[in-house]
Amino acid sequence: MSTTTQTVATPDHGHGAGSAGGRVEQGFLTGERAAFAADGVTYVDTIFADGESPLKHASNITLSRSSFQWKYPLWYCRDVEVRDCTWFEMARAGVWYTNDITVEDSTVVAPKNFRRCNGVTLRNVEFPNAEETLWSCTDVTLEHVAVHGDYFAMNCTGMTVDGLRLVGGYSFDGVRDVEISNSRLVTKDAFWNSENVTVRDSVISSEYLGWNARNLTLIDCTIESLQGLCYVDNLVMRGCRLLHTNLAFEYSTVDAQIDGHIDSVLNPAGGRIQADSIGELTLDPARVDPSATTIECPAVGTRR
Repeated sequence: MSTTTQTVATPDHGHGAGSAGGRVEQGFLTGERAAFAADGVTYVDTIFADGESPLKHASNITLSRSSFQWKYPLWYCRDVEVRDCTWFEMARAGVWYTNDITVEDSTVVAPKNFRRCNGVTLRNVEFPNAEETLWSCTDVTLEHVAVHGDYFAMNCTGMTVDGLRLVGGYSFDGVRDVEISNSRLVTKDAFWNSENVTVRDSVISSEYLGWNARNLTLIDCTIESLQGLCYVDNLVMRGCRLLHTNLAFEYSTVDAQIDGHIDSVLNPAGGRIQADSIGELTLDPARVDPSATTIECPAVGTRR
């Protein structure tokens, strides 16, 4: 198949504007559905300007050094490779209902990106405005991703995360089957309602961390939390540090080995807690069965 080069394109609202194969370089595409149902096309140095849904229903496409400047650029797509590209602020709700997409070395300024997608790989991607981003996606891989925004990764399933830098509240709400490593999470109310989450070698600063989670495992993590790790069914902690963390473990079933001091522990539902010291320990028989929790700690300040 011959290779074509397109320098300027302004299709008539995209109806019938799909193409099979070929290459577009320095394209400037405008109008609604400018490249509707494109198949097997490579876009290089191309601008998708004003006009909604330019690549709706596209498949087997590659984008390099290109940019999206308007809404809904990649909906109902499959087999998409993106490198060194930019989603501008108005390219909101940019990738929805899309399967098997890889984005590398790119910047996504627009909010509400990546919804109900399957097979998402993001490498060296920054999200400076990630409000309500990465929702209800499955089979997700994040490598060296930077995120700033609330409600990141809600209701995702099957995530592998390495080197995430996250600033924003209410992250990972309702996720299932997630593994996170080598990350820094500054996020209020993280991992609420989650299931089968493991975090390793990471730093977490989060008020009310992990409430209503099930099977939450934290290994070699440094954690700061106000009233965190409460209402957790099967909380496992190994080699973690709890900095300025108080009112921890309320109504949680816990198997925790903590390196160092815990400011305060409040009414765990059961299990075992091991620490070097605890500032204040509360086991109120009106609230919990004190005999259900084993405390292995040589120095406890105040017992209630």
